[in-house]
Amino acid sequence: MPHTMSRMGDVLAGFHAAWEFESDSVLIRYERGIRTPKLFQALGERRIPLRALTGVTLTPGKRGTVVLRAEPRPGADPLMEAAAGQLKEGCDPYRLVLPAERETLAEYYADELRALLTPDDEPADRFLVPAPEVPLSFKAYDGKASFDGKTVFFRWFWTGASSAKWKAGDQSFAVSELSGVEWRSPEVFEGHLRLRRGDVASPAQADQDPAAVVFGLGYGPVHESLPFAAAVLAAVRERGPVAAVPASAPRRDPADIAERIRHLGELHQAGLVTDEEFSVKKAELLAEL
Repeated sequence: MPHTMSRMGDVLAGFHAAWEFESDSVLIRYERGIRTPKLFQALGERRIPLRALTGVTLTPGKRGTVVLRAEPRPGADPLMEAAAGQLKEGCDPYRLVLPAERETLAEYYADELRALLTPDDEPADRFLVPAPEVPLSFKAYDGKASFDGKTVFFRWFWTGASSAKWKAGDQSFAVSELSGVEWRSPEVFEGHLRLRRGDVASPAQADQDPAAVVFGLGYGPVHESLPFAAAVLAAVRERGPVAAVPASAPRRDPADIAERIRHLGELHQAGLVTDEEFSVKKAELLAEL
């Protein structure tokens, strides 16, 4: 029986997600199973307007699969803007992995979707994909971050926060004073979420910056941090630009550097950091003394 995209509600189910095709958008529902990437579980579902897409590809995947991928238009999705190219292939929210035997069906939907798209590689002048809904919160290594749509709050943990953050105290930042958000993937050493303030220079290291929380390799990946960053970024963009000031790099507390080197050594012993990565990072930390 033939399908038509005009018959709203057609669903194509793959591993970890299902795409529901509608007349002006694709609704992506992510599974919450044990094997599903945790970022997908944190996202839940996303509605992608067709005008936020520039194309569709269907390629062979690994181990008897095919991969349907929608190509987002540059600047259209706050999540992808916050990620800044750091997402690994398996965590790409625009990929749908299917068993190879469903390739013909996937090709049909790819063709139908292409027919509805207007190829446009020009960056969007505003976000077209809805930002994750607030309120949002997550626990980082050194504090808890929460966002209600207007203000970001950081509450420090005594077990993880640096002395610089303890001295500064718990923080709150109105969207009106922010110029952007920096997200560094929790899949790497010294992953963090940092708030950019238009009139305040930031310390070079996120563990010293009261406008940042740290997570990342050795502390456990924090997948809720990316939807959080996307929601803050969307709120900042909606409000308009704030003048930025170049960051300076104050000298760090030797005790904090010693703690970072000790942690780095533990990761090295555990095999999570290579010899080369250990040497390079240790040299970087020592150079800050």
